[in-house]
Amino acid sequence: MTTYIIRRLLIGVLTLLLITLIVYGLIRNMPGTPVTQMELADPSRALSPEDEKMLNKIYGLDKPWYQAYFIWLGNALSGDLGTSFSEKAPVTTVIGQRIGPTLQLSITSLILTYSLAIPMGLFSVVRKGKPEEQILSVFLYVLYSVPGFVAGIGLLIIFYQYLNWLPPGLHDSGYDSYTTWEKFLDNVRHMILPVTCYTYASLAYLSRFIKANMEEVIRQDYIRTARAKGVSPCNIVLHHAFRNTLIPFVTLLGLSLPGLLGGSIIIEQIFNWPGMGMAFFQSIANRDYPVIMGMVLLFSVLTLLGQLIADILYAVVDPRVALK
Repeated sequence: MTTYIIRRLLIGVLTLLLITLIVYGLIRNMPGTPVTQMELADPSRALSPEDEKMLNKIYGLDKPWYQAYFIWLGNALSGDLGTSFSEKAPVTTVIGQRIGPTLQLSITSLILTYSLAIPMGLFSVVRKGKPEEQILSVFLYVLYSVPGFVAGIGLLIIFYQYLNWLPPGLHDSGYDSYTTWEKFLDNVRHMILPVTCYTYASLAYLSRFIKANMEEVIRQDYIRTARAKGVSPCNIVLHHAFRNTLIPFVTLLGLSLPGLLGGSIIIEQIFNWPGMGMAFFQSIANRDYPVIMGMVLLFSVLTLLGQLIADILYAVVDPRVALK
């Protein structure tokens, strides 16, 4: 186990180096620079060639991208991810301010998704072929087919524009003057729509995923043996079949780790939610290289860590799986 983890960590380090090198090269060769984007944002503050050259030197843009990459890498290894060009604040501060709102949505959505998808998937297996199972299957298929941005816009039109019940954004304007209970209610009101969009597609996919894996398991010989011995259908599903679907299940659970902090660019833009997805989009639009690289590094580490956790969980849920 220890040898396996060390080997995976070494491979992960090499992968991180390759990912950051490629991404840095791509963003440095995108049209426009932080300086030109500032000029586009405020044409009245047009810079002279001398001023532009000076700013490029201050931002380190006067060096070739491969040379600038190794400077960034050296700073990152020492714990310095740089300073945001657009927000004039350390990258760690910029990212830290956006993690909280994203976690509000992602953790709530993850809990809702798994607490609803597992019972729905098991219900679909137990009641297979029944009218209620067919209705549920059609409902989940429709949910899975609707794009997130379409659902988000529709929810905003209905619940905000027409009914004025559920507003977008993180808080109301008078949030700071609210009592603790009022702040809690305000958070809940603002989270309902984005959490719904976060949850519905993954709920539909995960419940169908559980159903498909369960249907494969219950055709095995040991399930037929359990039925022949008179084991109740509920015990067969919960204690015999479901336990043997955990290996593909933990894969999804492990790979959901980067999604906890990754946010959703489209959903956060639609609901004006100041999370990681919106920050990533804004950093690309502003050519804010330090913020882009800081987020790429964070997402890459979480992705590799999630894969490692999923592999380790294989051995936990199924002792037959050996980590070599």
